Amino acid sequence: MIITPGAMTLADWRAIYEGASAALNAEAWDAIDGSAAAVARIVAKGDPVYGINTGFGKLASVRIASDDLATLQRNIVLSHAAGTGASSPTPVVRLMMALKLASFGVGASGVRRETVAMLEAMLAKGLTPVVPSQGSVGASGDLAPLSHMATAMIGVGEIEVAGERVAAADALAKAGLAPLDLGPKEGLALLNGTQFSTANALAGLFRAETIFHSALITGALSTEAAKGSDAPFDARIHALRGHAGQREVGDALRTLMAGSAIRASHAIDDPRVQDPYCLRCQPQVMGAVLDLLRQAATTLRIEANGVSDNPLIFAGAGPFGDEALSGGNFHAEPVAFAADMIAMALCEIGSIAERRIAMLVDPALSGLPAFLTPRPGLNSGFMIPQVTAAALVSENKQRAYPASVDSIPTSANQEDHVSMAAHGARRLLDMADNTSAVIGIELLAACQGIDFHAPLKSSDAIEAAHQHLRAEVPTLEDDRHFHPDMEAATALVRSGSLVAAVPASLPGLG
Repeated sequence: MIITPGAMTLADWRAIYEGASAALNAEAWDAIDGSAAAVARIVAKGDPVYGINTGFGKLASVRIASDDLATLQRNIVLSHAAGTGASSPTPVVRLMMALKLASFGVGASGVRRETVAMLEAMLAKGLTPVVPSQGSVGASGDLAPLSHMATAMIGVGEIEVAGERVAAADALAKAGLAPLDLGPKEGLALLNGTQFSTANALAGLFRAETIFHSALITGALSTEAAKGSDAPFDARIHALRGHAGQREVGDALRTLMAGSAIRASHAIDDPRVQDPYCLRCQPQVMGAVLDLLRQAATTLRIEANGVSDNPLIFAGAGPFGDEALSGGNFHAEPVAFAADMIAMALCEIGSIAERRIAMLVDPALSGLPAFLTPRPGLNSGFMIPQVTAAALVSENKQRAYPASVDSIPTSANQEDHVSMAAHGARRLLDMADNTSAVIGIELLAACQGIDFHAPLKSSDAIEAAHQHLRAEVPTLEDDRHFHPDMEAATALVRSGSLVAAVPASLPGLG
């Protein structure tokens, strides 16, 4: 993947997250060189400039002598590498590095060519810094996590290589790389920015999109299993309200069910007037989820293509030549809001899916055998998988509390309002795991329900999903060890293979 600063798509970032190699567009080097040259001229001029020849944060008023500038940058990296907790997942750290590479490539950070090349080389050689997942409040940037990335670049800390944790200096030496000696502003540029929060939020977004598509399929499967109506998916209903997501989800569900013999079997003289909301209101709920994810996607695409360190370097741009302007692009409030939206979306996908599971196991609502077993009483069937789904949904509700409404002043009140974007984004992968498991349970339950309607068949799309599961998990006749079935179904959801197996076009994030 060639990283073109300012012009990357979500699909580009997703490819890097999923393992694609990444290198900077060669056209970016001139801007990088120009920005570094501007910093050199600022240093030679001798005027006090934050982050270049002053202290940091509350210590910004402390002037640093020219002979100490290299020590200043090394010190900020070492002192700010104060993270804690479990190590961040390797794909997230790689994405964080790629985001930082793109940010430097704009040419507003004042870092030298060799520093950017080091970051690029580490990505190319599979050298992933070990980055603790906790310690950032999302302003001034993701200081602690990015500092752990920077310590690895100067030969301190640990680097993961082929799944093994190695001392950073040894890993660099084995790869033929020398530890960096940081120039003016470079330590600050490496550790200042929103790339950790943004990488985690993007990872959550990518997982959420796959789960969303899977849940459309399992929602259609559940509707068929319960012999629900497709009338609520009529395009005329959704046109009157006007929300784009609602219209597209209604179209998708109607298309998924088109041509179903199960639907045709109860289209006339069905005594039921309306289905439960978990079936009938899927376009309204899942459409709102789609709109929310699209808004989050727009925010994160912009953030991923922006520059968020401080100060920013404008080479020869001001009335007095080169300027280093201090601002607040490191404040991750946009990312925090986006992460909160993704958290709410994941929560609601799982919540309505769990209600469909509960409906299917209840014979009074579904018309199917109790707990979806041919011999209830002797067998418990899907009794406890529904309980598990309820537990996961409840856990996600607790995790969905917005992180963006919280703030704790830091740095002796110099940094008096922060975003909390980092843990707001970091929770998303765990929430995605929970929601994937709920959708996996629904896949099992809905396919079991459809089995009771044999020999009637559903639509081609739904039959493809049904057969995809049955290739891994047989119909439940009598109770058996349930955990392997759940693991297999959840894997189909998490990997995206369920979506890939269904011949239907589903609405995406754009």
